Amino acid sequence: MPTVTLNRDELFSRLGRTFTKREFEDLCFEFGIELDEETTEKEQVERMMGSDAAREAKEEWVYKIEVPANRYDLLCMEGMSQALNVFLGNTPHPNFHYSAPKTAPQQLIVKPETAQIRPFVVGAVLRNLTLNQRAYESFLELQAKLHQNICRERKLVAIGTHDLDTVEGPFTYEALAPEKIKFAPLRHPDKVMDANQLFNFIDEFEGYKDLRPYLPIIRNSPVYPVILDAKRRVLSLPPIINGEHSKISVATKNVLIECTATDLTKARIVLDTLVAAFSEYSQDKYSVERVEVVFPDERAGSKSIQTPDISTVPMKADVTGINKGIGNLPAPLDANKIQQLLTRMMLKTDILNEQTVQVQIPITRSDILHPCDIVEDVAIAYGFNNVPTRIPQVHTTAKQYPINKLSDMVRREMAQAAYMEILTMALLSREENFTALGKPDDGKAVIIANPATEDFQVCRTSLIPGMLKTLTANTDTKKPLKLFECSDVVLLDSSTDTGARNERRLVAVYQDTNTAGFQFIHGLLDRLMVVLNVAPSEYSLKPSQDETFFPGCQARVIVRGQDVGIIGVVHPRVLINFIKNQSLTCPASALEINLERFL
Repeated sequence: MPTVTLNRDELFSRLGRTFTKREFEDLCFEFGIELDEETTEKEQVERMMGSDAAREAKEEWVYKIEVPANRYDLLCMEGMSQALNVFLGNTPHPNFHYSAPKTAPQQLIVKPETAQIRPFVVGAVLRNLTLNQRAYESFLELQAKLHQNICRERKLVAIGTHDLDTVEGPFTYEALAPEKIKFAPLRHPDKVMDANQLFNFIDEFEGYKDLRPYLPIIRNSPVYPVILDAKRRVLSLPPIINGEHSKISVATKNVLIECTATDLTKARIVLDTLVAAFSEYSQDKYSVERVEVVFPDERAGSKSIQTPDISTVPMKADVTGINKGIGNLPAPLDANKIQQLLTRMMLKTDILNEQTVQVQIPITRSDILHPCDIVEDVAIAYGFNNVPTRIPQVHTTAKQYPINKLSDMVRREMAQAAYMEILTMALLSREENFTALGKPDDGKAVIIANPATEDFQVCRTSLIPGMLKTLTANTDTKKPLKLFECSDVVLLDSSTDTGARNERRLVAVYQDTNTAGFQFIHGLLDRLMVVLNVAPSEYSLKPSQDETFFPGCQARVIVRGQDVGIIGVVHPRVLINFIKNQSLTCPASALEINLERFL
């Protein structure tokens, strides 16, 4: 789970009282978070960077708190104190509301060419802020936390914050050739360069090393995304860096927030989280000014949208279902009690009737997706420690699934034979699953409808591609390599409810510098037959013509009249398809069998 580091004394000040460590641990448990560590800033720096770097660090106490991965609103001091104050009954729910612009709303105009790289953008304006140094640092830290978490290291969403008083709208979101994007990047006002020069500078300059992991996101694209103001000044080059000209500081009064994205829903959540946390510093507390985003098409549902949308989302929940979901309560919770409990969790609730409540989900609670999430919040507010324990009324005896028990036995045997277990991805590209193995697409693979990348197009129908990819990644490893995997493949099957089924298989490979080691794989198969109680008369090898293996050096494995797998020397052409470099290719032998045939 994500960990947020908060200044202890400031947190206590915001909560209106001090706590002992034990009291605060209890509060965290009741709220569904966990106090991971109490330390000082100096101790933290000393552990990470050494005593020399810690000399200038502060002695102030900090709490390191683990929060649920989907509670983005708790990733900063502002959000955490908001939530805990409402939970403790110290303050009412924040009243998020729109502020009217002095003239027309700020516009963010999206150009058509952005569709090929980062198609979405949303924005908001926070007016009349009063920031101190700690609030300013918290603002930057929350952006970093969101980038690591929901933004998936800026691949899905990238955040930009700008001093609105230094730029002029309307703003445009464009995609331009790298050489056409020229500006001074953050922290370097004297270095005006184009995007190509900037990427080279980031590669070389040690002060920008934290930005290097983000360069591959757009580096190979013919155009880069860029946000410009009315005077064609660069505000940001997402997802890499902002411009120096519009950078924010402690003295900034009006902030423009923009989030470019490949996922519009994630962008809205990120924007809502920033607005909810830092609108508390506005002169008109919890107010936000909307930005009109104008698209060239209907990629966002319409050609013009207003962001952020801070309206609550209604969700109905059944009183009986809530009581059943929590279970074993001394007395059922009625609608009034449920309303009180949900109020503590920042969920305003209306009672529709004795059996139904309607919850208004605010922008801070993007984790509420289903009525079962409401049940969880009622349980947290009620207190898990307040739910009586009971002895189960049904007596059962647990045991392993037969296939899992068999798999564990086979794993032990493989380990005793000095084979190392690996675990590979269940999703592959079509090329890896078929073409690279020398096989045509037989239509038996489960196809992923909207694959995230070309590497995850189908569910694997064999364990061999994953094994060969592992060999590719270990060409420099000392030989021989003796590897195995015991996992599932996925096959289309019209007789099942889902139209597909899993099949447990075992694959093993032997690779050496000068020999394929077929005799070792054959000996391993013989040992497996003994372990699986297959008599010599019940097991035989039948010549085969599989494109993955070398002709004349392969066979189907026949057990009790059933075909259970294949053994052979991997075809050199197949090895080259995976390793790409013929000079690094070493011969290998492989075995793949269906373990479910032995149950």
